[in-house]
Amino acid sequence: MTKYFSFTTLVLLALGLAYVDSNQTDKITQQKRSPEQIFDELCSSCHGASAQTFVDRRWKHGNSRAELITTITNGWADNGMPSFGKTLKKKEIEGMADYILKNLANMGKFDVTKVTHPRPGETFTSEGMKFQIERVAEGLDSPWGMAFLPGGDMLITDRNGKMYRRSAAGDMQPISGVPPVVAEGQGGLLDVELHPQFAQNNLIYLSYSIGKKEGDKVLTSTAISRARLEGNQLLDEKMIFDAQPYFTTRHHYGSRLEFGRDGYLYFSVGDRGNHYKTSQQLDAGGGKIHRIKDDGSIPADNPFVGQAGKTASVYSYGHRNPQGLCMDPTTGQIWATEHGPRGGDEINMIKKGADYGWPTISYGINYDGTIMTPKTAQAGMEQPIHQWTPSIGPSGMTFVKGDRYPAWKGNLLLGSLRFQYLSRVVLKDGKFQKEEILLQKMGRLRNVEMSPDGYIYIATEQPGMINRIVPVAAN
Repeated sequence: MTKYFSFTTLVLLALGLAYVDSNQTDKITQQKRSPEQIFDELCSSCHGASAQTFVDRRWKHGNSRAELITTITNGWADNGMPSFGKTLKKKEIEGMADYILKNLANMGKFDVTKVTHPRPGETFTSEGMKFQIERVAEGLDSPWGMAFLPGGDMLITDRNGKMYRRSAAGDMQPISGVPPVVAEGQGGLLDVELHPQFAQNNLIYLSYSIGKKEGDKVLTSTAISRARLEGNQLLDEKMIFDAQPYFTTRHHYGSRLEFGRDGYLYFSVGDRGNHYKTSQQLDAGGGKIHRIKDDGSIPADNPFVGQAGKTASVYSYGHRNPQGLCMDPTTGQIWATEHGPRGGDEINMIKKGADYGWPTISYGINYDGTIMTPKTAQAGMEQPIHQWTPSIGPSGMTFVKGDRYPAWKGNLLLGSLRFQYLSRVVLKDGKFQKEEILLQKMGRLRNVEMSPDGYIYIATEQPGMINRIVPVAAN
């Protein structure tokens, strides 16, 4: 069986059908199979388990029904696409074409070729409620983190390295004393979190991409700093964590911060694009959820404390690029979202010492269409609560609490970077029930937070702005 095609071949294929030996072909053509079964038997070994991953591509030879039927029937031998006119029945070929068209139609609902940026004052309808948006801040680059101060002010981090204090009256004031960052690629100034006793100690925490010179190269990593906020300046800033090792890459930093009910700081670090050197390696900081005390020291009950060759701050591992992290206010459970490669974005319930599988298992494939791993499950590795294929690019998230949004209470809200919408995920007993897509074409939705007074704030980039969701009273 042919397992690998070149990048060019995979991009050009109009339908991915794996070669099968003659005995296997004879056996499966004697059975009556659905298009889903045919895809699983003939296509998935080269193009992953999901047809939605497969259709998320460019189509050189056309994707109309007639063109798909021709491709399946005759193949494109020079591009490695076999002919199936003699091994699939006419109705099976037509069924496969219709199956592909169905999945293409599902992709169509994510069309973001024309970003409309829903306007303030416009009324939107959700299941069980109506709402409007109010513009809170604009003129930003990529607002990444939001934290709400006593008295109504807001802290905003911008990935370009700038930080602001927005007053309750709407004034944007720059914050000085921010640590230097490497604002390249996906790096820069990332998340911000208040200490649980901020009202008493004025301590805040920042995550960011830090750099160091090694020879003629600048290596980077994800770092966490603690500082004291006095007015519009940070004092006594100190780095309390940096993930080892550093890399030359400029992507997959993570990075979200969340204090747990236990008083410890949880934060995510991406695999830095070096998954084989990080995510499954417990001596490396990348591809992990970490847990530390508020001063950077290690809790005694962390799962790998005292184990030789293992990083003591690690709480869970086998992650790719977790850009969402939050605590369920009802249960205290920590949840995360992470980016898969091409397909296989995940929602995960974070468990102490658990392995989430990357890159040994994944529902996604490589960006060039090749298969990274044929496995979607393995003993001893956690399954996601939910996975998206095609990838939506999940980012910051929060649980809805309070009484301002009664129809959404207890739901999970998260942003989609790729398809530019707000996702409302309904969970029950820790299991995924359904998703509602809101505010389509809002822009790349980077973060979602709830303020102490119970309002939901969303941060988007390109252009960078922050909006507040305001419920509309029923008539």
